Amino acid sequence: MSKLHFEDFQPGAVEEYGPRLVTREEIVAFAAEFDPQPMHLDEEAGRKSMLGGLAASGWHTCCLMMRMAVDGFAANSTSMGAPGVDEVKWLKPLRPGTQLKLRRTVLETRPSSSRLDRGFVKMLWEALDDKGEVIAALTASMIMGRRGTEAAP
Repeated sequence: MSKLHFEDFQPGAVEEYGPRLVTREEIVAFAAEFDPQPMHLDEEAGRKSMLGGLAASGWHTCCLMMRMAVDGFAANSTSMGAPGVDEVKWLKPLRPGTQLKLRRTVLETRPSSSRLDRGFVKMLWEALDDKGEVIAALTASMIMGRRGTEAAP
């Protein structure tokens, strides 16, 4: 299979990746190391919080989204990274036992005006729960190598 290049992304194109089972153990382990707030560590504390039960850290959700994006397509692309994330929204709690999916929608593409070997692909990333409801969303651009250029990885 050939690598995905800038030219392979068209505005409006939608892809889905997953599912990936999210376990209680990984939620607690991530929280213990990176976001040790009670609602991410303990069911009772989660029930007493605005989350209404044990839930993954929003940052854990973002990390899962990134992993699913790499496994789904980025590892087989000419990705050169990203200049940053425009926006992140955590809309619903990510619960243990969720079969998480990731939906990618291409919003726009723009060739680089200063470097002919690359272009920018702006995407909406949405984490979906078992019901298909959006629990987190982020917007970011990826720098992708252009087909037929020397610098494309």
